[in-house]
Amino acid sequence: MRSRVLRVGAAVLLCVLAGCRTAPVFFPVPAPWEVRRSQLQAREHFDLGGRVAVATAHEGFNASLHWEQQGVRSQLTLEGPLGTGAVQISASGNELAIVTARGQHLDSAAAHADLATRLGFDPPLASLRYWILGVPDPAQPAAEELDERQQRLQALTQAGWHIDYSLYVAVGGESLPARLTLRRDAVRVRLLVDDWQL
Repeated sequence: MRSRVLRVGAAVLLCVLAGCRTAPVFFPVPAPWEVRRSQLQAREHFDLGGRVAVATAHEGFNASLHWEQQGVRSQLTLEGPLGTGAVQISASGNELAIVTARGQHLDSAAAHADLATRLGFDPPLASLRYWILGVPDPAQPAAEELDERQQRLQALTQAGWHIDYSLYVAVGGESLPARLTLRRDAVRVRLLVDDWQL
């Protein structure tokens, strides 16, 4: 009787275990880097929210960041840099315009000088719109360090800047940076992306 109970118990246990098997998870194979790079470099619209931490030889600050890309125009809002409130930045190629927290409008050379003074360095906004997507600026030569398995950048050196990509997130079927660090001379910029919209 006891052996029969054990056999029935074993059979029930096997049935339960068989019913609890999970289907294997299949991850899509990433597209080749050459394909992904071209697609991301061609992307003209995105929206992100995050945080930025800047350290220079003389000072540092933290700020929240909102970035909206519409075609060639980048619209950025930095809130909290150097305790000055929100700064609105509009960049398109070499054109730059700033609206300060006091409502002062600055254009061209005056905008570049004011932004460099506020940040402690002249930000490479024309290239940064590509770097933030995890690709090099197509207008300049670059040295890439590739994660072969994931077909995405681990690091990038371009225009005197070195960019490390330490975290990616899945966004609408794409793998995009969530944490990157930019370095040039005594300047270090850390960028954390909390929210991507494509």
